[in-house]
Amino acid sequence: MAVKAMDLFEAYTQDKLPKDQGYIVSSFFAENTAYSKYEIVSYSGVKSIYPTEEGLTFQSNGKKIHVLVEPMSYNYKSMEPYVRNTEDQIPLRFSELDIVTAKNQTRVMMAKNPIESFSSFTILKPTGINFALVFYHLPDLFETLTMFFEKTFNKEAGIPQADATKCAKHLVDTVKKTMDFKGDFVSG
Repeated sequence: MAVKAMDLFEAYTQDKLPKDQGYIVSSFFAENTAYSKYEIVSYSGVKSIYPTEEGLTFQSNGKKIHVLVEPMSYNYKSMEPYVRNTEDQIPLRFSELDIVTAKNQTRVMMAKNPIESFSSFTILKPTGINFALVFYHLPDLFETLTMFFEKTFNKEAGIPQADATKCAKHLVDTVKKTMDFKGDFVSG
């Protein structure tokens, strides 16, 4: 059975990072709260990958979708995500996000469209309980991503199961529509 996902930095060390196309999911969890951020990056046609002090830099075009999970107890709900303090910030306004309010009043904010980066991007080295995973472009990639987000939204971010399922499906549908490689990166 093919490996569907792997720790990004382990994959780099073992020379198992896909050069043609892949998806990277990074998490950033706040301490002592369910506030969390996720970044999904799709890339293709890598020229080179090299380590830096901050993480791994890819010489490649990429697309990034930001996701923000905000618990009911978060004090700055009315503040636009792009002006929040550095740890809580994503570079988007409310109008650029699809927002789902879960049964427990947790808000899940997902970018409507990816931010494109041309020439290079860096994936930060995870600290604490954060992670960075590479997902391989296999036939069941989108089902794997959906299951992954459903579980992490529910277990890590405390979103009720039905809402976690709905949010994961919505997020992966957006990824499929806006970040797949058909026509954008792959020739022929």
